[in-house]
Amino acid sequence: MIVYIIRRLMQAALVMVVMSVLVFAGIYLIGDPVLMMISPDASELEREAVRKALHLDLPMWQQYLLFVNDALHGNFGKSFLAGQPAMGLIFERFPATLELAFASLVLSLAIGLPLGVYAGLRPHTAGSKTIMTGSILGFSLPNFWVGLMLIMVFAVLLPDLVPGWPRLPASGRGATVDVLGVKLSFLTGDGLLHLLLPAVTLSLYKGALIVRLARATAREVLPMDYVKFARAKGLSERRIVGVHVLKNIMIPIATVSGLEFGQTVAFAVVTETIFSWPGVGKLLIDSILLLDRPVVVAYLVIIVFFFVALNLVVDLLYSVLDPRVRLESRAT
Repeated sequence: MIVYIIRRLMQAALVMVVMSVLVFAGIYLIGDPVLMMISPDASELEREAVRKALHLDLPMWQQYLLFVNDALHGNFGKSFLAGQPAMGLIFERFPATLELAFASLVLSLAIGLPLGVYAGLRPHTAGSKTIMTGSILGFSLPNFWVGLMLIMVFAVLLPDLVPGWPRLPASGRGATVDVLGVKLSFLTGDGLLHLLLPAVTLSLYKGALIVRLARATAREVLPMDYVKFARAKGLSERRIVGVHVLKNIMIPIATVSGLEFGQTVAFAVVTETIFSWPGVGKLLIDSILLLDRPVVVAYLVIIVFFFVALNLVVDLLYSVLDPRVRLESRAT
């Protein structure tokens, strides 16, 4: 186990180095951030002074070496525009994005897993066909449209049409609570109300994916000999499904859920923009448009590290869900 983790950490270091080179080179070749930072009426001498202060007058390889040296000391530079440490700006907003992604994952599992298992156990019933039709809609409807419709229905129409219907908030994060210096909104009633609509918007696609995956894997597991043997022993259907079926379909579910969670953290910018959620996605888009290199590079380093750590957790979870999986063999 320890050898496997060490190998994965070495692979992660190599991935992060390659990623940082590609990202740094790509951003270096796109535009001049000085033009975004100072007035168009500034003289060329003033522009050169800003470039020199930010080390933008150096060749790309020297800028990259300076970045690596600072990064090894925990310094990813200051935002060109905000004048604050790039990591500080990202970590200030990262908990909001993690909270939204985790809430959407919990909703998608709570809804998609039981519906998918039901559809797999009774594939020819009207309920199963309705569930599968709904999953197609979950794949087809874009997030931005779903978010706008949820706002229109639950924040505008229903509260006006139905007396006493609660008006769900359509923007912001709501009240937060400090936990070890981290602001969390799901621990307050107002925060939960603000979290509901964006979390449902993000969970629609993931829930549809889990429904179809759970149905397919359940259909594969049911004809297996150990399920037939369990039925022959007279075990109840609840025990067969809960112990033999559900446990064996959780490995692909865990894999997909881990990857979808990472993708939600990295690419929740559309939903965050629609609901004015103060996450890191909007910060990234603004930084790309304004060529704020330190923020973009720092964000991508964090995301790559997050994905690597998430994949490691998923692989470790394999051995918990199925002891037959040997991590040592997966590392070779």
